[in-house]
Amino acid sequence: MTITTAVLITGTSSGIGRATAERLARRPDLAVYATARHVETLDDLARAGARILPLDVTDEASMRAAVDVVEAAHGAVGVLINNAGYGTYGTIEETDLDAVRTQFETNVFGLARMTQLVLPGMRAAGVGRIVNVGSMGGRLVFPVGGYYHASKYAVEALTDALRFEVAPFGVKVSLIEPGLIRTAFSAAVAGTLAKSATPSGPYAGLNASADQQMADGYGSDLLTASADAVAKVIEKAALAARPRARYLITPAAKFLVHTRQLLGSRVFDAYLRKQFRSDAAPLSLSPLKIYR
Repeated sequence: MTITTAVLITGTSSGIGRATAERLARRPDLAVYATARHVETLDDLARAGARILPLDVTDEASMRAAVDVVEAAHGAVGVLINNAGYGTYGTIEETDLDAVRTQFETNVFGLARMTQLVLPGMRAAGVGRIVNVGSMGGRLVFPVGGYYHASKYAVEALTDALRFEVAPFGVKVSLIEPGLIRTAFSAAVAGTLAKSATPSGPYAGLNASADQQMADGYGSDLLTASADAVAKVIEKAALAARPRARYLITPAAKFLVHTRQLLGSRVFDAYLRKQFRSDAAPLSLSPLKIYR
């Protein structure tokens, strides 16, 4: 990587994206472009050395404009970090499909379109990196998270196909799979879940149980990691000579993913039936009792 390498990061107003921009902006060999829909949220990143751009990954003109700015200054985007995303939770029956479509526009189609826009420049340069921020939720599924998990499973599939397709052009692709990370994500998810059904609806007990599990899991320092811990891994994926295809982050996430593979669907469903009960006692801090 040369001193002119441009790094374009989506979704840097908070959480993992912000921590990544802060970390990479310290490096003298990178020109870091931090983006968000509302650039006024990025003033501190500008002071830290990042270059600020408006970018909405659900808006074609906004995406094109951001990529054009970077390419005009550097010739090509050297590293694209597709971080923008959020979670809409609720049961399959009750969740509003317009909200699901909006989630897919951000988590899947925005990621795909940003990738399409930067690839011609990367191919012409003969080098490039694309780092997609997915989730351990792209490797296993918990109730009331079906639509969110579906978006992250889609990111898994897109990343696997992309990694093979662009390798001959010198472009390397990695997938980041965080577990529970201490950000505003949990509060946002709990809010959408609470609104997904009426208190007297058929899934009220399940929703309440899931809310409690999220609160317990995200409230545990033992089971969570900081946003900077993820940013450190993203830095490695973006700059290592031989980046890995996948980076599964946090011990709890690794335990959950590998345990789910070992248990199989029938045993895992039996476990879930025990845990997601309206009369369930408060959960102890076990890795199998949290999700992202």
